[in-house]
Amino acid sequence: MTRRNRLLMLGISILAVIALVLVFMTSRGGTDFSGPGSGEAVVIVVRGDSLSAIANTLVTAGVVASDSAFLDAARNNEKSQTIGPGRYTMLREMSGEGALTLMLDPKSRADSRLVLPEGLRLTQSVTTAALETGIAKEDFDEALKKSADLGLPTWAQNQPEGFAFPASYDLAGDESAEDVWRKLFARFNQEAKALDLESGAEALQLDPYSIMVIASMVQAEGHPADYAKVARVIYNRLDAGMPLQMDSTVAYGLGITQISLTADQLQSQTPYNTYVNRGLPPTPINSPGSAAIEAALNPAKGKWLYFVTVNPDTGETRFARNYAKFLRDKAVFQQYLRDQR
Repeated sequence: MTRRNRLLMLGISILAVIALVLVFMTSRGGTDFSGPGSGEAVVIVVRGDSLSAIANTLVTAGVVASDSAFLDAARNNEKSQTIGPGRYTMLREMSGEGALTLMLDPKSRADSRLVLPEGLRLTQSVTTAALETGIAKEDFDEALKKSADLGLPTWAQNQPEGFAFPASYDLAGDESAEDVWRKLFARFNQEAKALDLESGAEALQLDPYSIMVIASMVQAEGHPADYAKVARVIYNRLDAGMPLQMDSTVAYGLGITQISLTADQLQSQTPYNTYVNRGLPPTPINSPGSAAIEAALNPAKGKWLYFVTVNPDTGETRFARNYAKFLRDKAVFQQYLRDQR
């Protein structure tokens, strides 16, 4: 290489270093964007991130112009110490003050929550969790093979159906499928303790797993106002040696969700068909909420043996002690179905 070429290469190297220094000074120095920002940028704060680490993340995502823009705002606001792990939806090119204000607004973390409503089957819980976390369904299914290590109660027989407790869960965005299951099962254990589930089951001369099976049927079959009465019907039928005849269990065994079943479906040969099999189905059929579990532990007093929800839109449910009245109530429901066609 000639002396001239060496000098040219040296000059290019010097210019490159100067450019890098300018970029560093621009992004990490004292500059700040003006205005409210625009567009969208998603940033993830990981557990243990310091304010400096958060500032770096914001700079990298194009949210703020410099570390100092955000850190100066944070130093002047004690609430900045409350910024927790999660997925934050931000704007691009925000002022440091604006970015801090938005991160402190719960709305910016709306997509960092997993919301599971009452009564979801395990497969539905997995679908919802996968959609809201971005974790593959297969990862959730694979993690459940180690359910005993994820906090599932020992009396749950390594059967996770019924224990993906319905609630709203704050997420950090860096969870694995195992982490999510641990959150769900931990929340169930917390609720079970609050409801005194194990002692309550013993008082009814049942095991806690049976209570969860009953609670899942109460959740599927009843309106919240009638949960305790639905539970009483289940207990009365069990005591009388009658089949439970719950359409919800038949549908679960068939893998369907429709509420009106055909005669052939009601004769299906699955362990969950409570028309042809007496006693409780082998597992819960969904994840019941606190109210349904409470009803299973504290059923209403009464001699009802039948019930039917005559209007699924309003939840109106009628209870009967004898079959003749049940048939009259059932006719009301059948008329409802005809009116929907």
